[in-house]
Amino acid sequence: MVREMEKTTMEKGDYKNSAVLFLCISVFALLVRVAVSLHPYSGAGNPPKYGDFEAQRHWMEITLGLPPQEWYRNSTINDLSYWGLDYPPLTAYQSYVHGLLLRYFHPDSVSLYSSRGHESYLGKLLMRWTVLLSDALIFFPAVLCFVTAYYSGQQGTHKNNIAWHTTIILLSPCLILIDHGHFQYNCISLGLTVGAIAAIISGKELVGSSLFCLALNHKQMSAYFAPAFFGHLFGKCLRRRNPYIEVLKLGLVVLGTFAVVWWPYLHSLNSFLEVLSRLAPFERGIYEDYVANFWCTTSIMIKWKRLFTTQSLKLLSLSATLFTCLPSVVQQIRYPSSHGFLYSLLNSAFSFYMFSFQVHEKSILLPLLPASLLALEEPSIFQWLIQFALLSMFPLLCRDKLVIPYAALYGIFILLYNAPGWKQDARERSSTSTAKSLLVAVITMISVLLHVIYLTISPPRRYPFLFEAIIMLLCFSQFIAVAVYTNKKQWMLSKQHSAPMAKEKHL
Repeated sequence: MVREMEKTTMEKGDYKNSAVLFLCISVFALLVRVAVSLHPYSGAGNPPKYGDFEAQRHWMEITLGLPPQEWYRNSTINDLSYWGLDYPPLTAYQSYVHGLLLRYFHPDSVSLYSSRGHESYLGKLLMRWTVLLSDALIFFPAVLCFVTAYYSGQQGTHKNNIAWHTTIILLSPCLILIDHGHFQYNCISLGLTVGAIAAIISGKELVGSSLFCLALNHKQMSAYFAPAFFGHLFGKCLRRRNPYIEVLKLGLVVLGTFAVVWWPYLHSLNSFLEVLSRLAPFERGIYEDYVANFWCTTSIMIKWKRLFTTQSLKLLSLSATLFTCLPSVVQQIRYPSSHGFLYSLLNSAFSFYMFSFQVHEKSILLPLLPASLLALEEPSIFQWLIQFALLSMFPLLCRDKLVIPYAALYGIFILLYNAPGWKQDARERSSTSTAKSLLVAVITMISVLLHVIYLTISPPRRYPFLFEAIIMLLCFSQFIAVAVYTNKKQWMLSKQHSAPMAKEKHL
């Protein structure tokens, strides 16, 4: 009796300490976000279309001033050529809610027709606060849920490891730079995805399915994770007593969630198709800018846009994406596990980033999310991926004049990664050979040198995008190397999973 009371008291003390620790980390992470938001944003003072900041503000203006049936329809009152809505309905609802906040405090900033290019100090401040609130209300609680679920079944986990893992996720430099610097709301879709992952590894598959559907309905790029969710959930259903009923329950939850979100557009086939057509911008081509994926990198030698029609490229990209993520999905159908699920999310996201149609530099945030969730398991891989994810976005962030926060966040990440107290896997440290260490040092020096060259030297007139192309080639090579490693690592988990099963069967 006394021992049970002592154990309960210790558990309550641990809970309070964990809560205080998470609160301290969260406050610091929010302060970092505030500091980054003091710098310029995408399209600042750059008419006539400005940039992503103006796109988000314009969507607030449109959703406040027009009925839902007009939000995705091209008309005289909604010119879709000027930042027309091209995300699913949940983004539109988010824009409406944030627009209410702006209209309450500063009506001129979201006044229909007259507010285009609005850049007042109060308007910019309110816009920045909408991202900060979204982060604090969605992404931060989702991370807390994930950390709680991830470590709940692990005995003897060092508290410093949990604190380090939480900090690394909340202070991911790429997400902070894109959302609070460049200006977007990735924290909402990624937060919903993290919440879905936490629910699923906690055994709440129906809740997780609903949350992931919400993530899909906020940003269609969340489909990068869809094969992993499908493979893991389907694999678990097959192992239940009534697999057909389990699949039916998941299907009903998915259909129900989509029906609720799309309800204003389900009364008319024309309205539904208008929204759907806005979510697939095939007319832009298979790639834009210098993104470090397969199509853009190989276009140096193979002119995809000249040799193939858009229809052919759609089929090629779809086939390549499904083919490369299929092994990861099959592994989870055969051997579903929480550990393998996280690797599957990373591998699936990499397949989409490398081979899907119309990928942006910012899309590297999607593979980075599961990589951050696996940071304690694969610290070196995570650090390497962060390094080249930042480099791949460097030209974009330079255009936004975010070099100072870029360098500052890069420095903070290096300090956190090398912080004493957390226990990195001894096997990983001891397995690093001299040749491998030398190769890593050389590639890192090249990466640093490219930053310096890009900032200080003008490219040749004949090749104005030479440096962007070199950065793209280097990052692509590293992304491919990481993807090959993580796919191999996921299938190695199958052996660990099948060994206990074989032993149990033999007994």
